[in-house]
Amino acid sequence: MSEERHSSEDKGEGASDKAKGRIREASDALSGDREKKSGRQDRVEGARDKAKGRVKEAIGALTSDEAKKAEGRSEQRKGTLKEKKGHLKDLFK
Repeated sequence: MSEERHSSEDKGEGASDKAKGRIREASDALSGDREKKSGRQDRVEGARDKAKGRVKEAIGALTSDEAKKAEGRSEQRKGTLKEKKGHLKDLFK
């Protein structure tokens, strides 16, 4: 019985290590996103997101997929916000 408990403790520690590794990877990925971007970069990303959103919305309309249409509209809004963020960055240089 103590052997079973010991092995389950090892599994718990392994899971904990895996979780810590995932957290570290996510943190590294996010810190890469936190690099300062120029306003122009934000505007370009926003335009790209809007274009992707229009394509997704059109595909959703053609296939009668309401979820895809909603995803496309959401992506367009995200792109609009990025573009506005870029304009604000340029404004406050």
